[in-house]
Amino acid sequence: MKMDVMSSGVGLDGDMVARMILRTPCLPIPQPNGTTVWAKLEFLQPSGSTKDRFAAVVLSQAIESGAVRPGTTVIEASSGSTSIAFAMACARLSLPFVAVVPDSVSDERAMIIRRYGGELVLTPAAQGVATAIATAERLAAEVGDAFLPQQFCNPLNALAHETGTGRELLDQVDGVVHAFVAGVGTGGTLAGVGRALHAANPDVVLAEARPMGGDGACPPLGIPGIVACMSGLLDETDVAWVIPVTEDDALDAARELCRMGLPVGLSSGLNMAASRALAADLPKGSRVATVFPDRMERYFTGTLFADLVMA
Repeated sequence: MKMDVMSSGVGLDGDMVARMILRTPCLPIPQPNGTTVWAKLEFLQPSGSTKDRFAAVVLSQAIESGAVRPGTTVIEASSGSTSIAFAMACARLSLPFVAVVPDSVSDERAMIIRRYGGELVLTPAAQGVATAIATAERLAAEVGDAFLPQQFCNPLNALAHETGTGRELLDQVDGVVHAFVAGVGTGGTLAGVGRALHAANPDVVLAEARPMGGDGACPPLGIPGIVACMSGLLDETDVAWVIPVTEDDALDAARELCRMGLPVGLSSGLNMAASRALAADLPKGSRVATVFPDRMERYFTGTLFADLVMA
């Protein structure tokens, strides 16, 4: 594979990307039974998603270790948001970037990656994440000087959320949170934030927000970023509850949040619907925390995605 991307030809500064990461706000959303859902607004990160945290941490460490040098091609398998985060970070560092994504990727996600200068390699969505990962590994071998962030198995994924998202959340709720809810793709957010919360209070409940089809089955890639109930980083013994959420309920919650002035996508709707269901079973005064992972604009095409803005 041939890459026609200009390199700065000078040493790289990993802190350049790390400095772009924001301390995102945490918004309280009161519930009818006197509980509160606290939502960390990760869609305000520079590329529009919480995946910026992983991209910043992994590239900073790779540059420091020498695994990434000027001209190194970064290649990542992703359903979209992680690729957008790396496309932005690599553009900042003048590094070539290749995103290996399923061919069901929304037009907006593809356009954003390309606008940052990234190259897209499409794999059959029906063949799942394993094919995308295998394709990324094959391309890396062909390129030679390549770096694979490997979000599905890289422990830095969870670490970025433990030291960043989780610790920020604790500061913003004065250390008082009773449960944390998140959808699972790589599992990095739930694992990392969970570690930070458990270090402060071992009794904090971790819950997975899991999208369900009408037959109760976990749908394959029904919501981008939620990878068929698969987790590569999460120790599922730490997860106390699995909260099923239909795609319709996730869609309704996303619409509601948008009408509250929060420009979020379907994964935020999933997390909100699950957080609300958990909060309804907790006593008055309880705090359920979650994240709103990304922005709505990357969901505007495709059958399910278009429904986000049509009704």
